Amino acid sequence: MSHLPPSRHSFGESVLAFDVGGTDIKAALQDNDGVFHSLQRVPTPRDAASPGEAIIREVSGLARRYVREFPQASVRALGFVVPGLVDEQAGIGIVAANLGWRNFPFARRLREENGMLPVAFGHDVGLAGEAEMHLGAGRGLRDAVVLIIGTGIAGAVFCDGRRVRAGGFAGEIGHSPVPSGTQCACGAYGCLETVGSAGAIVRRYNERTGNRATGAEAVLRAARAGEPAAREVWDQAVAALAEGICQLAAVLGTEAVILGGGLSQAGDELTGPLVRALDSRLSFHRRPDIRVSTLGQDAGLMGAALHARGMLGEPA
Repeated sequence: MSHLPPSRHSFGESVLAFDVGGTDIKAALQDNDGVFHSLQRVPTPRDAASPGEAIIREVSGLARRYVREFPQASVRALGFVVPGLVDEQAGIGIVAANLGWRNFPFARRLREENGMLPVAFGHDVGLAGEAEMHLGAGRGLRDAVVLIIGTGIAGAVFCDGRRVRAGGFAGEIGHSPVPSGTQCACGAYGCLETVGSAGAIVRRYNERTGNRATGAEAVLRAARAGEPAAREVWDQAVAALAEGICQLAAVLGTEAVILGGGLSQAGDELTGPLVRALDSRLSFHRRPDIRVSTLGQDAGLMGAALHARGMLGEPA
């Protein structure tokens, strides 16, 4: 992120980018050269009575602050991404179980609160996937899946160079069934993310041992040290992820699966066994290349900015 003072930088036509998460909102201004300025993280506001409006108030306040801080920038559009199910064309957040909104008109409300500034609205993982395909590990691919593995698991599916949306329902790979899956918070039984997500790794390890590990990294460290319960939980998570990726290979014929989110930071201890599992299970299928995101935690913010620039007719 740039730290040049506004007075010493020429911004040209700029966009504002916002990535709403369960814990915080990431925000930045992107100038005409694609450089981000003044990255900010603020806690995601919670309001049980009006969760969508709480987000609108916070984001609109940030937008006004950027306009004041960067008077030389000509802000032309706002890119805004949220989790959950979304209808990108209608600009509506259909449902976000963790944050509480249902059928909330985010795009319309942001336009109303920000002087009718154009709003590019989208799904956080979907737009993070777009950024990864354009700027990151997916460059040059036409058939790929960007798989974000964190507290849960979500994906962005690209076929023949285009993201599959299906009205906002595509990409819920964490809720595809695997034989080792258990009861899921979504109401279904057997979902991949009940075994293969970072959240599941921590929960299952703590249930088995009575320990209080706070992250999957701690479980992996215990597995490295030879702790049987940690090794079992880790191996089962990798096996479940391999099962899900084999399904993607069979159904989509995907060229690559690009891993993002916190669990992807495990490096070879995740990718190595996944590659070996795919080699042992797939036959005539195209075996997808296993890659790790090169954009990291800012992929959603980059996707929001790309989407906003697409509204300006600029190449995405």
